[in-house]
Amino acid sequence: METIFTKIANGQIPSTKLYEDEKCFVIMDINPVKKGHSLVIAREPYPNMASCPDDVLTHMLLVAKKVEAKQREVLGNQGSNIIINNDPASGQEVPHIHIHVIPRFVNDGRKHFQDHDKYSDGEMQALGMKLSLN
Repeated sequence: METIFTKIANGQIPSTKLYEDEKCFVIMDINPVKKGHSLVIAREPYPNMASCPDDVLTHMLLVAKKVEAKQREVLGNQGSNIIINNDPASGQEVPHIHIHVIPRFVNDGRKHFQDHDKYSDGEMQALGMKLSLN
């Protein structure tokens, strides 16, 4: 499957690459939430987390950790958002697994997850029993 990310990886579309290896590559996001916003992208176009092999996903997360540390060193951000939008219902726009690494600053005016659901009495515990991995 060809995606915008495979085209970037193949040099068909220009990008600002920060890193690359045999499992993933990192580029600057062209529409950043905050300047420095980077994407850690699997080399293979796995459409979501379920289809991505564990070793690739683990490797991508370790690369995201290095990207985040470099952002703090260079940009001085006090926090970050590390996000995987998994399938279109979550806001995933490109069906090719990638991790957003977004530098965040105290009082930067950006909020995530502004709207929250509320549980009725006992609902959280009942749902927790169904979702339990034990």
